[in-house]
Amino acid sequence: MRKIGLISDTHGNIDSECLKFLDDVDEIWHAGDIGSEQILDLLESKKPVRAVYGNIDDTNIRKRTKENLRFNCEGIDVWITHIGGYPGHYDMRVRNEIMINPPRLFISGHSHILKIINDKKLGLLHINPGAAGNKGWHKFVTVIKFIINNDQISDLQVLEKNRKI
Repeated sequence: MRKIGLISDTHGNIDSECLKFLDDVDEIWHAGDIGSEQILDLLESKKPVRAVYGNIDDTNIRKRTKENLRFNCEGIDVWITHIGGYPGHYDMRVRNEIMINPPRLFISGHSHILKIINDKKLGLLHINPGAAGNKGWHKFVTVIKFIINNDQISDLQVLEKNRKI
C-alpha cells in the first residue's frame, strides 16, 4: 500500500497548509511547473518525490526531472507528464501512446484546473491536480492525496482553498 500526495503547478511556491496536508503520504508526485529548485529540495526533504518538468521549468529542474515518467506503483501502470490533456482531448505529444498503450492512471498538470475523469473508453483514470501554487489565473489552490493498494486506487482526498492574491 502506498499513500500518494499529488501536486502540480507550484510555480515556485507552496504554502504550509498544503505541505501539512501531505504529511502522512509515502510519496509526493509533482506534475510539472515546479518553478524553483528550492521547491523540489523542500519536497525531497519531506518525502520521496517523483516529478516531471513543465513548460516554465528551467534547465536546472529539467536536469533533475524528466518530461514523462511511466512506472508501476502497487500494480498500477502510472504515467505522469505536464502537458497531457484529458479524456477526449489528449495532447498530441501523448495521444498516440495513450491510444496504443494506455496506462491505468494518467496524470497531467498545466491547466491549473482540478480534473478527475474516468476514461471508460481506454480504461484509465485521469487526474489533473490543479495548481498548488499561487501564480496563475486559477482561483483555488488544490492538492490531492490517494491510496494505491492491490491494483486499486481509493480514498481520494482533495484540499481546496482560496488562492492568495
